[in-house]
Amino acid sequence: MFLRRRLQQMCMSLGTCALMVSSGLAASSSQSTNLGPEDQSKQISVTVWLNLHNKAALDAMVQGMYDKTSPNYHKFLTMKEFKTQFAPTAKDAATVRDFLTTHNMKVTSIDRNNHFVVAQGSVGDAQTAFQTKINRMMINGVAHHVNATPPAIAGPAAALVSTVQGLSDLNYHANVKPSQNPETGVPFAGVSPTAVGADGLFFSGECLRPPEVVTFTTGGSTPKAIYAGNRYGANINSPAPNLPSCGYDAAEMQKAYGLNNVYKAGLDGAGQTIMIIDAFGSNTIVADTNLFSSLNGLPPLTSSNFTIFTPNGSATCTSTNGCIAGNWQFETTLDVQWAHSIAPGANIVLILGADNSFTNLDIANLFAVENGFGTVLSNSFGISEIALVELDPSELVVENGISEIAAALGISQNVSTGDSGDQLATNTADFGIPSVSVQANADSPFATAIGGTSTFLDSKSNIELQTGWGMNFARIAEATPNPPTIPPLLFGFQSGAGGGTSVVYAKPKFQKGNTTGGVKFRQVPDISMNADPETGNEIVVTPTSVPGDEQLVEVFGGTSLSCPMFSAFWAIANQAAAAEGLGPLGQAAPILYELSGNAITDVNVKAVDTLLNVTGTIFNPPNPPSFQSAAALAGPQAPTTRFVSALFQSSSSTRWDVFTFGTDSSLATGPGWDNVTGLGTPNGMTFINKVVKAVK
Repeated sequence: MFLRRRLQQMCMSLGTCALMVSSGLAASSSQSTNLGPEDQSKQISVTVWLNLHNKAALDAMVQGMYDKTSPNYHKFLTMKEFKTQFAPTAKDAATVRDFLTTHNMKVTSIDRNNHFVVAQGSVGDAQTAFQTKINRMMINGVAHHVNATPPAIAGPAAALVSTVQGLSDLNYHANVKPSQNPETGVPFAGVSPTAVGADGLFFSGECLRPPEVVTFTTGGSTPKAIYAGNRYGANINSPAPNLPSCGYDAAEMQKAYGLNNVYKAGLDGAGQTIMIIDAFGSNTIVADTNLFSSLNGLPPLTSSNFTIFTPNGSATCTSTNGCIAGNWQFETTLDVQWAHSIAPGANIVLILGADNSFTNLDIANLFAVENGFGTVLSNSFGISEIALVELDPSELVVENGISEIAAALGISQNVSTGDSGDQLATNTADFGIPSVSVQANADSPFATAIGGTSTFLDSKSNIELQTGWGMNFARIAEATPNPPTIPPLLFGFQSGAGGGTSVVYAKPKFQKGNTTGGVKFRQVPDISMNADPETGNEIVVTPTSVPGDEQLVEVFGGTSLSCPMFSAFWAIANQAAAAEGLGPLGQAAPILYELSGNAITDVNVKAVDTLLNVTGTIFNPPNPPSFQSAAALAGPQAPTTRFVSALFQSSSSTRWDVFTFGTDSSLATGPGWDNVTGLGTPNGMTFINKVVKAVK
């Protein structure tokens, strides 16, 4: 079967795979509900991806492009050179087109460089063409169609086809997370942009406050409890411009990451273009971002610095097409506004898929790469790698192939690592796969994986401390009049940055020095920035995505925040390299592992950071007093040994909780590279200078 062979070939070209890809539904299908065969007359769209020519030569060439000992180091291809040497030919595409039409499928488009052919037809015709069965499956409460066995092709087209998309209709999700009350799962309310003056600050910039002592009694007597430690966020009655809980504006983040000195050196991304890929988009992105820019002292978006492309023909955000339900309007807004905040002089090209299907977002990525609008590509969406291994391995082939083309052309494709930690809980709930997993396409050795931190600033907007993003919480007191919760109610892990070890891709050469755990496979992430929604960043958004509806200032995080911010940082690094007469930097990851000194700030909670963690004592006669240690209040936090905790009062329920930062499922933050934050966070001008020095 050509798909299985193709995946094995892909793995062999990268090194031995940890887990060979199984057929269509494999083990997980037994844990999903098979609803029987899909309606044979149902119309579906399939995208047939063609093999590259001279693939082994391309693999070797790209490896040399990122090896300083190679004469090909940073000698990136032009699109013309790539097409001439490696792209499928028009004859190849015509052969695939003829195969499809002879199987009653209507060809609707062919990639201009012949990478894919799109066709529409009935399920019955698709089953015949690709020698498979397509079933309806209930996965996480949603009906999908999924092919039961890998597709196969007969005849002259067989040798030309890499893989087939569309036989399964799983899709990507946005890695965007609102700041929310974990008790309820409801996001904190946004506020009107007119609530304060035009200084860009609405929510408190002091996420971690000095320690407090709070006493909770029952009717003024026992049972009672006394807790002491750090305080998280502003008081619940704090007015604007210090609204609870907390959230950072552009000036605060710029100062935190040392960008003011970068800007003083004339480096703000000018002359560079950041390419952002999203699904659906936001119908109010320009109006929202220009209000955000006005409040934060940033240049407006105009036709000269902001362009939208829709390679699938159209893209719009409505309440009926999955955009609003999937938070893609927030995703798009976060991506654009925070890329713009970090690199205000850079151009932004926003490329929108018509929906969040694998095919349309892959085509959007390929469109960006083929057109070469810029040298930085930001992807803030994903799905677990193991879900693709089990349910739709064709997507692994496609996304890794596009990432390799990007790397060959000198483009850094930066991909967020996800918001569910090791993904064990979500894989089990969503797909019936009880397994930890990294997120695709951050797993690709040709992409740069962006993880996340919880970032706490001091009164001067300098970074006071950072933890890896991962939060547990425990309830310690009920609603007003706040009697103590006895014993404290432990809710455990809530959300956190994704990371870990791929089961598909071998460890790339640039990670050979990373001996963590002795693993031989791609490790994720490579670098990180702020991503915790509880230390999140402000955006201005029209939540309905309807022009003229109310605009709100809200606080968001997720690795959908760290990814566009790092992409903007990398655009500035490209600007600095260009000023030295150097070409594009290409993929960021191989360079990051070469940097020395303090170019990247290690994220490592030190013992001194934990001295003010929350502890308490419960008095409940006739029982003896019960001491509550910081570790006990954190709940399950293995393997993390150091974390930061703080007292929090909910502005909606008035209950009191303990938030524990730095506890990310089975992942752990520690000295050096770790599977939550990677190498750490970029350190302003030092980072830029060391990047340029590394490629000279």
